[in-house]
Amino acid sequence: MSSRCIAVISAIALIAVTTSARADIKLPGIFSDHMVLQTGKEVPFWGWAEPGEEVTVTITSKDPGDTTKPESANVVTAADGRWSLRLPGRSKPAQVEVTVTGKNTVTLTNVLFGDVWICSGQSNMEWPVSASLNHQEEIAEAKFPSIRFFKAERSTARVPQDDNDGKWVECSPDSIGGMSAVAYFFGRELHQRLKRPIGLVQLTHGGSICEAWTSQAALKSDEDFAKILERAERASTDPSQANNPNRASVLYNGMIAPIQGYGIKGAIWYQGESNTGRAFQYRKLFPLLISNWRRQWGLGDFPFLFVQLPNYVPEKSKPDRPDEPEESAWAELREAQLMSLSVPRTGMAVTIDVGEPRDIHPRNKQVVGKRLALAALQVAYGQDIVASGPRYKSMKVMESTIELEFQDIGDGLVAQGGDLRGFAIAGADKKFVWATARIEGNVVRVSSSEVPAPVAVRYAWGDNPDGNLFNGAGLPASPFRTDDWAGITHQNR
Repeated sequence: MSSRCIAVISAIALIAVTTSARADIKLPGIFSDHMVLQTGKEVPFWGWAEPGEEVTVTITSKDPGDTTKPESANVVTAADGRWSLRLPGRSKPAQVEVTVTGKNTVTLTNVLFGDVWICSGQSNMEWPVSASLNHQEEIAEAKFPSIRFFKAERSTARVPQDDNDGKWVECSPDSIGGMSAVAYFFGRELHQRLKRPIGLVQLTHGGSICEAWTSQAALKSDEDFAKILERAERASTDPSQANNPNRASVLYNGMIAPIQGYGIKGAIWYQGESNTGRAFQYRKLFPLLISNWRRQWGLGDFPFLFVQLPNYVPEKSKPDRPDEPEESAWAELREAQLMSLSVPRTGMAVTIDVGEPRDIHPRNKQVVGKRLALAALQVAYGQDIVASGPRYKSMKVMESTIELEFQDIGDGLVAQGGDLRGFAIAGADKKFVWATARIEGNVVRVSSSEVPAPVAVRYAWGDNPDGNLFNGAGLPASPFRTDDWAGITHQNR
């Protein structure tokens, strides 16, 4: 046979293979065996097939004794090879099978209806169960087949992507070690309290900045973020920066965009360490991320819960005067997080009592997960519970004393472990000194003989603060300040 004939036959075979591959239905990675679909909402599906090909998706109950009829919907694939549709969901947890049929059939088995949570952020959300407190015992006991994980591959991109590698797995001693510890302990708490399947979608990248998880269109909506976009544009022309996650929108494009639209209950977020140098800007940046995700998901104001940064950094910023109150970028970032609670349907877990001063990755992720779960039970599930520690509400100057009022006090204010600590007070000269503080009923009175005419109070204001104000539910008070004086990150962009 001549070389020309061989070439022609090879070309025909290639065309046949290409045509066959193009005709096959393809689903994004978020749709796989063992997945969890969100209850109480329509169920979206999407994927790719031959243009003009009719695609049918069917959900069939697999619960013994369930006589619910299969639900089906169909759609004709668009000219660009994309298709999408929605099916009625389930009002309560169920086990189902999903079939997607066109010129070929894809069957997804061991699928559960439950609650799905996005779990995103930087390294403290990424931190695995295998490196957490009591990890050997936790891994051995991780036998929860109704808790499922989807762990997306780390991915950066200049433009929004269609897909991200990853697959759903059941929670077991064999699978849990490499999964997010915060997400697992959060999901386990909800699963045990609510008795329903929980799906945890892990989208994490260590060392990442908030703006990397925010779309470029959102960042362009505010001139305050112009320098962020300029830095990203410069980096995009440098080949050495191709995989750098610290560029505007690259993690949004590579990890968030591929799954946006998937049915979810809400999101949990643990990030901020990489933005402490621009903490003042985080006041606007973080709420922008929340609104950006909500708008793009199209599910309204879904619950968004986050972790306030823990105590960290043992060294004082003023080593020559270590006993004086200090300015702190970490405190300013915590303040920005606290202010974000003004965004509807948000909740925050305070963690200044469980950090490790010499390690930016505290090992006690169990407490973090449980506190996020408390916030979820209140915000997402409407339970009437105490979900956070005391939060500053108002102040009143009474001669040489400042009286502080709080909300979320539960059964009352508590000084855990001795006399009340962590309060500083200042006069009009803005010079803070450590103060005497005492609980009187539901208020805290703060004073110092060095400040006869006080105007401001700060609590737990520092990188590694020593504050012990809690409520009766055993939850710590958030750091706060009553002044609005310019901080050390005020001008940083």
